[in-house]
Amino acid sequence: MKTRTISTNMPYVVSSLDEDTRVLRERFNDWGYLYIKRYIPLADCERLLDAVLLACDPYIRRNASSSPHLEGEPFFETDPVWDEIYPKIQSLEAFHTFFHQQHVLNLMEIVTGAPVFVYPMKMARISTPGKIGFETPPHQDAHSHRAGPTMAGFWVPLHDVSEPMGRVKVLPKSHKLGVRPVFNTQGVGGVQCEIYENETTWHVSDVEAGDVLIFHSCTIHKAEPNTTSEAVRISVDTRFCDHGAAVFSTNLDPHHGWRIEGLDWPSIYSGWQNSQYQYYWRDYPGLF
Repeated sequence: MKTRTISTNMPYVVSSLDEDTRVLRERFNDWGYLYIKRYIPLADCERLLDAVLLACDPYIRRNASSSPHLEGEPFFETDPVWDEIYPKIQSLEAFHTFFHQQHVLNLMEIVTGAPVFVYPMKMARISTPGKIGFETPPHQDAHSHRAGPTMAGFWVPLHDVSEPMGRVKVLPKSHKLGVRPVFNTQGVGGVQCEIYENETTWHVSDVEAGDVLIFHSCTIHKAEPNTTSEAVRISVDTRFCDHGAAVFSTNLDPHHGWRIEGLDWPSIYSGWQNSQYQYYWRDYPGLF
């Protein structure tokens, strides 16, 4: 099995909501993603980032320029520090409801062309410096989420992210070749999918808080390493599909709930003020 280690980068193709919905949907189907600048209000990103950083204290705090920075030793998903702070992040009501706002649903529906089902599994991503080689490898959500062709990812950076901090890259048009074989590797998730020899051009850009990247379930994507000395990249994401499409049952569990003791919905919901988005998937018709 061969993978290319030499590749080139091109900027994301930028989409605008001023464009016709059919044009946006066709672009998503052609490239395998949509990238929209500053769609989420900056104030929303700041509020959620404040809440996430409070959960990460004392390991991650704002520096003099108000950017997240590492206070202690580097860590990544499944490390003891991660397991300590992640249940606190998962318990944030604002973290989960962030993806159920009407303007977010409206953007998702541009892709689905139908009412959407937002996966209850919401993810926070924390990339610290000092963990080069442990970043998320190239993969497809169709494999990791056992997802059908109408599922897509919805990713939002909560602050500006430049190249040294470790950006998210997508392999354009890779969704057109279906689900690929995988092999075990180091990094978040522990698996990498096959990259073909002619696939050498990735799309990636520096991003700003509130930018949105939507990607097809078969679009290959990965994270760049965080090569800074102390900056931390924090982003949030979820998955969605057209309502009624098949959803594998494990996607109804909290992210990392299968391995962190006590990370379950009752504990997550215990401090919430509103029950509107609690257990909203219980009667979902497309589970398997």
